[in-house]
Amino acid sequence: MITISLCMIVKNEEDVLARCLDSVQHLVDEIIIVDTGSTDRTKEIAGRYATRVIDFPWNDDFSAARNFSFSHATMDYIFWLDADDVLLKEDQEKFLTLKHTLPSDIDSVTMIYSLASDEHGAPISSVRRNRLVKRSNHFKWHGMVHEYLEVWGTILNSDITVIHKPVYHHSDRNLNIYEKQLAQGKEFSPRDLFYFANELFDHQQYERAIQYYEQFLQTKKGWVEDCIAACGKLADCFYALGDEEQALRYVYQSFEYDSPRAEFCCRLGYYFLQRKQYRLAAFWYHLATQLTMPSDSWGFFHHACWTWLPHLQLCVCYFYLGEYELAYKHNEKAREYAPDHPDVLHNQCLLESILSAKSTFHSTDE
Repeated sequence: MITISLCMIVKNEEDVLARCLDSVQHLVDEIIIVDTGSTDRTKEIAGRYATRVIDFPWNDDFSAARNFSFSHATMDYIFWLDADDVLLKEDQEKFLTLKHTLPSDIDSVTMIYSLASDEHGAPISSVRRNRLVKRSNHFKWHGMVHEYLEVWGTILNSDITVIHKPVYHHSDRNLNIYEKQLAQGKEFSPRDLFYFANELFDHQQYERAIQYYEQFLQTKKGWVEDCIAACGKLADCFYALGDEEQALRYVYQSFEYDSPRAEFCCRLGYYFLQRKQYRLAAFWYHLATQLTMPSDSWGFFHHACWTWLPHLQLCVCYFYLGEYELAYKHNEKAREYAPDHPDVLHNQCLLESILSAKSTFHSTDE
């Protein structure tokens, strides 16, 4: 059985840290917590769980802090989390099984990162992350903001899910770091351009976001998943600015990087649905229903587009086309995924009434 060090960097996380550590303390063999300048009870709470709590002067560099935390690990493997992450009971059990069975030749284990969940706990959006890495490989973090862990070797894609459950958001922190670097004349890597554009987008600075997303795509050096995501963000930017034709352009451009994703098929479906071109809309929504979300992909996925949403929209398309049986069929499919969704329930009631009346009419007519 392998041994595991949990390494975390924290600052002012008194509201969430105990919740995180309660969910994982029994899974690991030591806990290293690096504090980057807390002024609340974070260090006191950390002291109840951690093998070591170490101070690290904050220098606007997340990678430096994470690499510092990794340098203090002593076990076979290093597991990392943020303070507002948790593992649910089912995933704790999977983690323990992994700990007992992981072959020694595995260099990194990826886990699903659920970024948002619905009221039933089902994932809304998710991505993959390298979460458990072999300490002897001395893997390093890179990037001052939105840092990433560079790994190589034999990688295992697990089905363990880490749940992101933030209580609050550091709204200006990352943007300020990027703006400071920009003012100092730092040359941004393609990845920096992409994540700086994301921060601008989140702050509704759409014109500037467009500038940096387009710069990112023009480098032709970005990760495929980031290129696809940038196309989606550019479409959102232009849509917010009222330029739907430019938005449409970037939806189609996403197809240049990989086979169509359900998210973009749904975008096209919505575009034509708004124009009452129901057959065209139905084509794109139907295509979305034929796609299978890749289980080992590292991109961001909006689960609704791969499950219930295109069926719900197909119900709308076929309703307006007067094809009520098909509308009902797709609403029932949507209901399998989202049984309590108010639109699904409304459609069910409406369509059952229409189909019942239609059936009664035909019976009377005969």
